[in-house]
Amino acid sequence: MDLTEKQKRRRSRKMMLWISMASMFMMFAGFTSAYVVSESREDWIENLGLPPIFIWSTIIIILSSLALGFVKKTIESNRRSLATLLLCIGVLLGVSFGVMQLLGFKHLFLEGYYPMGGASTINISFYYIIIFTHLLHVFSGLIVLLVLIYNHFKKRYKSGQTLGLELGITFWHFIDFVWIYLFLFITFLGK
Repeated sequence: MDLTEKQKRRRSRKMMLWISMASMFMMFAGFTSAYVVSESREDWIENLGLPPIFIWSTIIIILSSLALGFVKKTIESNRRSLATLLLCIGVLLGVSFGVMQLLGFKHLFLEGYYPMGGASTINISFYYIIIFTHLLHVFSGLIVLLVLIYNHFKKRYKSGQTLGLELGITFWHFIDFVWIYLFLFITFLGK
């Protein structure tokens, strides 16, 4: 079966996204591997855990992903106002996730857990590096979601023409997945 030019572009764009996401995930896998290797250091704090706000931020990002998961279906069925609502909810929950992450950093800082300097420890430094790096990806994901909203208002997405929407939402789901991985790792394996 010969592919049309449109099908080839669609496949190549999806493949580029998947390769990018795989490389990003490998970076986080490297961080968590380094975390495990560092557990034998003298400056390691046992049973540290994350502040409770990180649990709430995890719930928020999952809800954001759920809202965005229905957007394509609503566009395919020509329910644009519902798609608008779901996109806006997804962005607002994404912003809430970012704010909660920053509040989590503030909590760590106020508890005396500093990312560097004489008072820092290796696992606290890893917390800051891992969570802040993920937060940068969240920021880029929010930019992607804002572009999706802009394109939605410009009516660029319609039944059969949702590639950009699919790619953007897939990237957001990936950010969600990475956070769940990191959260579970730090909570259960990284103690």
